Amino acid sequence: MTSRPRLALTVLSAAAVLCASAATSTATAQAAEPRPPRIVADWARAWNGTDPAALGALFTADGTYTDEGVGITFHGRQEISGWKARADAVIDEVHVTVRAVRRHGDRITVEAVYAGHLKGAPKPFAVPMTTLLDLDRNHCLIVSDQDHYSLATVLSQSGLPAGWTPPTD
Repeated sequence: MTSRPRLALTVLSAAAVLCASAATSTATAQAAEPRPPRIVADWARAWNGTDPAALGALFTADGTYTDEGVGITFHGRQEISGWKARADAVIDEVHVTVRAVRRHGDRITVEAVYAGHLKGAPKPFAVPMTTLLDLDRNHCLIVSDQDHYSLATVLSQSGLPAGWTPPTD
């Protein structure tokens, strides 16, 4: 039979080991949460800014941008910059708020909130969006951007009919 002091020492030692391992696990888990890659911060800053060329500059020369919400793809920096200019012309206060980022090799998945106020709409919108960014092998430029969000939800939140299209002037 174990003596009381020896049992107390065993319990205290086990508790100390458990606390130390819990602290180490917590520190390791926190360290495993890396800051979003710079390209993601630059991408969000470009969407939230007013210079369309800033978005285009983040892509390779032959990069593609696909807006799955409206079903359109743009090729090259100039077309991508043009899409940002068009978005700014149609949406006041367009804003992307990054919520979570996951990286797997050359692909980054960004969970975000896409928000703004469509010109002429009675209300603003804020919808969830998932973006898939495929990067070049140096992880410095975007090869492909696919934005996934619900256009129906954008229009509904904005108070616009489902078939609404922006003015073409």
